[in-house]
Amino acid sequence: MYRGVLSSGLGSHWRQEVLRTSLWFVPALEVVAAVVLFVGTIAADQAAYHGDFAVPGWVISGSADAARQILTTIAAAIITVVGVVFSIILVTLTLASTQFGPRMLRNFIRDRGTQLTLGTFVATFVYAALVLASIGVGSHGEFVPHISITITVGLMVADLAVLIYFIHHTAVAIQLPQVIASIAGDLAEAIREQGSGNPEPHPKAGPTAVELVAKTEADGAVLLAPTSGYLQFIQHQKLVQLATKANAVINLEHRPGHFLVRGHRFATVWPPEAAPGIRKALGGAHIVGPYRTLSQDVSFGIDQLVEIGLRALSAAVNDTFTALTCIDWLGENLCKIVAQWHPARVHRDERGFIRVIAAEPSYDRLVQRSFEKLRQSSLGQPAVMIRMLDALARIMAETTTDGQRRVLLEQAQMINRACERSVPEASDRADVQRSYEAVLTVESRLTASGRNV
Repeated sequence: MYRGVLSSGLGSHWRQEVLRTSLWFVPALEVVAAVVLFVGTIAADQAAYHGDFAVPGWVISGSADAARQILTTIAAAIITVVGVVFSIILVTLTLASTQFGPRMLRNFIRDRGTQLTLGTFVATFVYAALVLASIGVGSHGEFVPHISITITVGLMVADLAVLIYFIHHTAVAIQLPQVIASIAGDLAEAIREQGSGNPEPHPKAGPTAVELVAKTEADGAVLLAPTSGYLQFIQHQKLVQLATKANAVINLEHRPGHFLVRGHRFATVWPPEAAPGIRKALGGAHIVGPYRTLSQDVSFGIDQLVEIGLRALSAAVNDTFTALTCIDWLGENLCKIVAQWHPARVHRDERGFIRVIAAEPSYDRLVQRSFEKLRQSSLGQPAVMIRMLDALARIMAETTTDGQRRVLLEQAQMINRACERSVPEASDRADVQRSYEAVLTVESRLTASGRNV
């Protein structure tokens, strides 16, 4: 990443995503909690040592040497288990990279179960080490923190439960249907957050978006990308503030997920005299990095599911059922896109003037990204073609406009032509044809009912 992850210019959702996809944040919080717990328990031990209260009977008692031996054994065992946990994590990441593709590694890194397990063991080790260091000679003889030692033993028992959970969680998490469902869940959340749009001020003022785009293309100043990489996040509200202050309009030509090349066109500004000030501040309103994220790039979630499906359809893997699972989840999320996908393409200031024109993926393009590559890889496989047509029929049932249905019909027609061209068995072609006719039936019923909004 080419900017600080905690910059004030970033949106809260982006900050949450950055912190979630790190293996250090949750363990660091748990270590801090362990230090706070140590401060509390050692204060109680010192109060008991000075006779301020009697230690309960369930607290472990013993000499300083016995306490050191217990704590040393626990700390050594915990750090050994931490090594085992690290080994399991590395094996899981290697398996994910090999079987699911290298772009799936972030889904495993951001898993809360893995982060909590790692943090729990590290925090227990830190707590045990602090308690061990506190044993020494006091004003009334040897100081033995009996309460802290008892807490350490309790944490060790809790660690055993966490270890069992981690083994079960890892065994479930690496199952391919679970991986696909997890990606689909993240995609559904991204659709819900990114597709709702922004409430626009009323009344609207100034030229329309079409007029402003024409002005920026004809007379606008070109802004060049300051660095190369994938556009990950755009702070639209900050751009609106910049454009309002300069009384200008910013036309963004790239959206999150696009690859930027340093020195090439990134945006245009109208009027052109406002470009120098906006150019200086533009870097503080967007992030470019080496990989794509789901924060503002719903296409990335679709591409992840498509990638798993393509690997499953490859000759090396030949796993048709995994491809069918991916198609099912793609269809489910495209049903949500039909109903919920209304991203804000223009961003206005408080007076209603358009200040930022954003590039957002269209419904047509999202449908094409979902089916085109899978269709191209499914030649000669009627089972995959039938499942894609079934998904198109489900999506068709959710449509409300002729334009939405037209895109789905185009995909269904291409699948049907691919079947006629690549499937030699007549009965298999007939099965695909029946699924294709089901799509046509749904489209005809919706058109006849006049379902247009």
